[in-house]
Amino acid sequence: MSGTPPGRVVTPGTPDPLSDGELVVLRDERGRRSLVVLEAGGTWHSHSGAVAHDDLLGRPEGSIVRTPKGVEVIALRPTREDFVLKMRRGAQVVYPKDQAMIVALADVRPGMHVIEAGAGSGALSLALLDAVGPGGTVMSVERREDHAADARRNVERFHGGPVANWELVIGDVSDVLRDRAAHRVVLDLPEPWHCVGPAAGALAPGGILLTYLPSVPQVMQVTEALWDHGAYTDVATSETLVRGWDVDGVAVRPAHRMVAHTAFLTRARRVPTRAEGGPALPRKRRRDVAVD
Repeated sequence: MSGTPPGRVVTPGTPDPLSDGELVVLRDERGRRSLVVLEAGGTWHSHSGAVAHDDLLGRPEGSIVRTPKGVEVIALRPTREDFVLKMRRGAQVVYPKDQAMIVALADVRPGMHVIEAGAGSGALSLALLDAVGPGGTVMSVERREDHAADARRNVERFHGGPVANWELVIGDVSDVLRDRAAHRVVLDLPEPWHCVGPAAGALAPGGILLTYLPSVPQVMQVTEALWDHGAYTDVATSETLVRGWDVDGVAVRPAHRMVAHTAFLTRARRVPTRAEGGPALPRKRRRDVAVD
């Protein structure tokens, strides 16, 4: 792609017209969005009508053009959310609402070293790279070569090429964790309980392991594995629900559709085990708590 990548940062206040080869999101009056690479002489076709790319090239971001059908279309540089929701994918993506909570619950900060598995289509990889910044690193581990190819394509498309602080490894994350150290481990795997031990070896005390799971039985199994291992405490599970609101003057009501359950996030803190000289931290079960 010859233009500027969607993930770049420009100087505030600097004129930055849309350029040939640049990725933009075109949004019509009904809120429908399309990712489009602008090309001299090109045309975007949709139910709203056609838009000539030349009508946007050289114009400021946020410019509006009108299709032959009379529909106004605005051109904006895509946010990471726009890109993730519209990018090509093989595996199901981690949606922005869960990306934000993963970064928050795992306390991913600039300069940290994070290991994630699996890479899927690269959506979470993009969020983690933003969170660690150029001073940190992200290693994404994926067992399937086709998913790894999707992740690489999407991450490099967003950043405009190879990312210096991102490593994509094809293999089993349990094997990778045995040879690496990390501040945080994030697992988007169907059976993360198999990685509880290797993750404890990669994390120093105080580190955080977070799992992303769609079903209650999976959450039950990973929670038991975390407590039984002896190197984790503060094991907690949550889910994130996002509901939009329609606001039109005094007419305010919740949207008819909402992004409800997508996955459960289970977080645990690494602590020293008895063998490492740490105290025993028994799990407090509800049945152990006296009720007056």
